[in-house]
Amino acid sequence: MTTSADLAPDRTSPERSRRALVAGSVGNFIEWYEFGVYGFLATVIAANFFTPDGGGSLEALVKTYVSFALAFFFRPVGAALFGRVGDRIGRRPTLVLVLLLMSGATTLIGLLPTYATVGVAAPVLLTLVRILQGLSAGGEFGGAVSVMTEFAPPGRRGLFGAWQSFTVALGLLGGAGVCAVLGGLLSTEQLSAWGWRVPFLLALPLGLVALWLRLRLEETPSFQRVAEETPAVEAAPLPARRVAAAIALGIGRLMGWSAAGYTFLVVIPAYLQTSLGATFQQALVATVLANVGFAATILPAGRLSDRVGRRPVMLAGTLAIVVLALPLLGVLQDEDGGLAGKGLAVLVAGAVVGLIAGPGPAMLSEMFPTTVRYTGLGLAYSLSNAVFSGSAGLIITALIAATGDVDIPAYYVMATCLVSAVALLTLRGDAHRRALADR
Repeated sequence: MTTSADLAPDRTSPERSRRALVAGSVGNFIEWYEFGVYGFLATVIAANFFTPDGGGSLEALVKTYVSFALAFFFRPVGAALFGRVGDRIGRRPTLVLVLLLMSGATTLIGLLPTYATVGVAAPVLLTLVRILQGLSAGGEFGGAVSVMTEFAPPGRRGLFGAWQSFTVALGLLGGAGVCAVLGGLLSTEQLSAWGWRVPFLLALPLGLVALWLRLRLEETPSFQRVAEETPAVEAAPLPARRVAAAIALGIGRLMGWSAAGYTFLVVIPAYLQTSLGATFQQALVATVLANVGFAATILPAGRLSDRVGRRPVMLAGTLAIVVLALPLLGVLQDEDGGLAGKGLAVLVAGAVVGLIAGPGPAMLSEMFPTTVRYTGLGLAYSLSNAVFSGSAGLIITALIAATGDVDIPAYYVMATCLVSAVALLTLRGDAHRRALADR
C-alpha cells in the first residue's frame, strides 16, 4: 500500500507488548466463543426460535443460518464505522466501546424469549441482537490486530498477529467445551428448554474481565506518532481507488481461510448431525479435535512467517486444503471407518487452516498504513467473512438439501482456496521484514 515502511520499527517494552497482546486477544476470545456456541447449538436454536412446534427440521436450520449469516453481513458496517473512529481517535477507546457492545449483545441472547413464548417476535429479536453482534465483531478485528501488530517487537509481528487467530481457536474450543459439558450433564429436553442459555450468559463475567484489561491498555506507538504529526488525526489522503484495491486484494487472500475455517471448525457439527446422522456429542468431539489441530499450528505458522515470509506459509495451507478436502471428508463419511481415523481427519483439517490463519493478521496489517489500518484490514477481513464464512452454513446446508450431494463442503473450500492461492502469489516476499508504514 505504501512504502514509508523502511523506517525503523518501534521498540516497545516487553511489558507493554504483553499487555497489548492480552488486551487485544481477550475481546476476540469472547467474540469467537459466542459465534462458536451459536454454531454448535444451531439445531437447538433452530428448534427454539424458528419452528412453532419446537421441531428441528432442516428448514429451521437453514433459517438459523440465515440469522447467522446476517450478523456477518453487518460486520463490514461495523468495520467501517468503528474503523473510522479507531483511525481518528485511537485504538484503545474504540476497542473498549466494541467490547461493551459485544458482551452486552451476547448476554442478551441468553435472556431472549423463545417462539413458544412470544411467537414470531422471537426470531425477530434474535436477529436484531445478532445484528448488534455483527456490528461489534466488525469493529473488533481491525482494532485488535492493529494493537497486536503495532505493539509487536521487531521481527515478531507474525507471531503477535497470530495470537488473534489463536484466540479464535481458544474461543471456539471454549464454546465447544461449555456445550460438551452441558450436553453431558443435561438431558436433551433440559438442554433445549433452558440449558442452551447458559453459554451466552457466561459472556457477562467474561466481558467484565476483558473490560478491566482493556482499560489498562495504552495507545499504540504508531497511532501516537501519527497523532503528534497531525493534531486532528484523520484518514490519510490516499486515493480511494488505491485503498479499495488493497481491500479487494485482501479479500482474495483471505477467502480460503474464511471458507475453510468456518466449514471445518463451525459448520461441521450441524453437518455431521443433519447429513451424516451423528449425535450431538459425536459432533462436538469432532469439532473439538478440529479446533485442537487449528490451535496447534497457528502460533508456529505465525512465527515461521516471521522467518521465511507470509507467502510460502499461507500458500502451503491453501494448497493443502485443495488437495486434502475431499479425502478428509471421505473419511468422515465412511460408515465402516474407525473413530481414530475420523478423529485424525478432523484434526488434520483444523491444522491446515491454522497455516493460513497464523500469518494472516500480520499479512493484512502490512497492507495498510497506520492512518487507515484499522479501517482497511477490518473491512478486508469482515467482507471476506461476511461472504465466505457467514454464508458457509447457509450455502452448504441449502446445496446439500437441493442436490443430496454430501461432498458440497469439500467443493466449497477447494474453490475458495484456489482463488486465495492465486491472490497470495502477489504478496511481496519481504513484507515481513519491512516496518509498518504510517502513511
